[in-house]
Amino acid sequence: MEKISLKTQERCQFIDITTQISRIVNSSRIREGICLVSVPHTTAGVTVNENADPSVVRDLLMELKRFIPFDDGYSHSEGNSAAHIKSTLVGLSVSLPVSGGSLVLGTWQGIYFCEFDGPRNRSIHVQTVGS
Repeated sequence: MEKISLKTQERCQFIDITTQISRIVNSSRIREGICLVSVPHTTAGVTVNENADPSVVRDLLMELKRFIPFDDGYSHSEGNSAAHIKSTLVGLSVSLPVSGGSLVLGTWQGIYFCEFDGPRNRSIHVQTVGS
């Protein structure tokens, strides 16, 4: 298993981690298999979405904020219930195919770390399984 460390800069942001994940897959020497990307945090997530047009990420963040506002009368004493809810909806892991020694993504797809309670120091775990 490999670990990526990063420092987020905003309360909510998506960070494109496709290049880092691809490097890990390439260095793993597996030819065919699966790459699991997992986030060990309860107020962050990971997702796959379009990485060609930055307005897609802005729209995703805008709608998450609209549907799950930070201040909505939550009872959690830390004041970050919205971040926990967003993390649950987005998810904490993605499994992606590896073929020919490379990560398989669609033409417009990228892998994003999703920060919902930053800025913070965060980590991402990457496990490759295959032959």
